[in-house]
Amino acid sequence: QVQLVESGGGLVKVGDSLRLSCATSGHTFSNFHMAWFRQAPGKEREFVARISSGGTSTAYADSVKGRFTVSRDNDRHTGYLQMNSLKPEDTAVYFCAASPFYYSEQGAVYEYWGQGTQVTVSS
Repeated sequence: QVQLVESGGGLVKVGDSLRLSCATSGHTFSNFHMAWFRQAPGKEREFVARISSGGTSTAYADSVKGRFTVSRDNDRHTGYLQMNSLKPEDTAVYFCAASPFYYSEQGAVYEYWGQGTQVTVSS
């Protein structure tokens, strides 16, 4: 059974940094594409970043480009989202998602999801 567990969220101030982790188990991690999504209160889930299975391709939402960096360590079966220069509008629950087939900004195609980790940026 594929499992994804996010960690690293918290309460930070504007301009601070956080690194989220997505620990996975139950599958060959290097075969899976990964993505990060977020959902703020009262808003729909939105794409944040994605990384291909081999880590050679990445993509970002315009709202985080230049501030966030997605990466992965296939030996550790873990994905990461480094978030710098955080803004209040980054406040949301962040989810990682994985798929062996799809490398997409559309959340609906990802078969596996973590439970989410809260990120709150205070001004």
